[in-house]
Amino acid sequence: MAFYHWILAFHVMSFISWMAMLFYQPRLYVYHSENADNKGFVEVVQIQEYKLFKYIGTPAMWATIISGAFMLYLNPSIFQSGGWMHAKLLLVLLLFVYHFSLEFHRKRLIANPHYRPGRFYRFYNEVPTLLMMGIVIFVVVKPF
Repeated sequence: MAFYHWILAFHVMSFISWMAMLFYQPRLYVYHSENADNKGFVEVVQIQEYKLFKYIGTPAMWATIISGAFMLYLNPSIFQSGGWMHAKLLLVLLLFVYHFSLEFHRKRLIANPHYRPGRFYRFYNEVPTLLMMGIVIFVVVKPF
């Protein structure tokens, strides 16, 4: 069981890294959108957007998913402990979709910096917070 706890620790660290990207990437889109006419600034922000998504966020996402799947493989009885795990996995699936929606928006901003206003991305930035809150509540409280 000690091996399981090492996987769990890696899973939590991966999740924290993934969430950091999900929290910050839309903030970069706010800066990108609101400073669209400042070419030098936009060039720097585009590099940050790309590197954050490709080199930090995507590997952290896959590390989270793979370590989580491995934990489920090692402890399949967790599905018998209530519906909380199913609900958590649904929210993780939504985070997965949100992750790739960020890449969609990144490419749109490159093509048209005025694609969406900064206000849109300020609200869009709240989605991962709400999903993370649900995930943590399901894992810790196990309400059902």
